[in-house]
Amino acid sequence: MKLDYPSPLGIIEIGGTEEAVTSVLFKEREEIIYTQREETPAVMVECARQLDEYFRGERLDFTVPYLFEGTAFQKRVWESLTSVSYGATASYKDIASLAGNEKAVRAVGSANGRNPVCVLIPCHRIIGANGKMVGYASGVWRKEWLLKHEKDIIAKRRIQTPQPL
Repeated sequence: MKLDYPSPLGIIEIGGTEEAVTSVLFKEREEIIYTQREETPAVMVECARQLDEYFRGERLDFTVPYLFEGTAFQKRVWESLTSVSYGATASYKDIASLAGNEKAVRAVGSANGRNPVCVLIPCHRIIGANGKMVGYASGVWRKEWLLKHEKDIIAKRRIQTPQPL
């Protein structure tokens, strides 16, 4: 089952089952294809609601259940991404260390690019060791927008800036 969410950055297609969200991916199309229907799982409707709250600056983290498939290493990387706080950034090397292999920087980049639930698992918060915006499967411009959005919300709420990893 799928449900489209019209984000400020374009359409986000939410995939899922009755139990969990299985994908949250930006789509390069203008039109909404998958609308909410009676049979749309509640967890997907909740995901769209939480995304809406995130983009309005009302939500700093996600509580919707998600489930993803990948290699053991990819799953370690994706779980490591969740430790990067809202508005903070970490390097690919930081995530490689958290995932158990600090030399696997390129593999972390590859796993990061295959994150099936973007925004919920914040792959956009991972930057190059030199502080540059490198790589983002949905476009570096989206990564930059998401990071600026989070920093702006932190400033508006006067939240203490999170420390990098």
